[in-house]
Amino acid sequence: MEKEEKNKNEEIKDEENNVVQENSNLNNEDNKKLYDDLKIEYDDLNDRYKRILAEFENYKKRSQKEKDGIYGMITGDVVATMLPIMDNLQKASEAKTEDSSYQDGVKLVARQFSEALKSLGLEEIETIGQRFNPEFHEAVSHVEDQTKGEQEIVEEYRKGYKIGNKVVRHSMVIVAN
Repeated sequence: MEKEEKNKNEEIKDEENNVVQENSNLNNEDNKKLYDDLKIEYDDLNDRYKRILAEFENYKKRSQKEKDGIYGMITGDVVATMLPIMDNLQKASEAKTEDSSYQDGVKLVARQFSEALKSLGLEEIETIGQRFNPEFHEAVSHVEDQTKGEQEIVEEYRKGYKIGNKVVRHSMVIVAN
């Protein structure tokens, strides 16, 4: 009986070992499947995170570009409304008067006003001696002059201005040939 009990105990132990081994194999398979599922989910979340981060960076760049564009547009509009004032101040500074201190004061105000607009990025468009460019110049007259080149600007009626590459006001010019 002892032998039989011993054999039974050994059989039970063997069965327990087999069950533990099967459970261990199942656990390893389950763990591997669970690990694979979690890895797929992690990779998916990581990919989504990277895409959202890239979209956010693009949004920030786009917003900054729009902001800069709006600032430039508003600055151009404000400066364009002030250009006639600058023209009148320059004409007043060139006018003949007997009071030299008055004329000096007008010249000073015209120069300050011009410098204030330049600080906003306003640049004068070059005209006389330049080749006519419809992006920057507006031709109001045409003359024939053999001493001048083809489409050369010979006279300026009204100064033109730009801020960066944006024309605020075209130059009114006379073009030769």
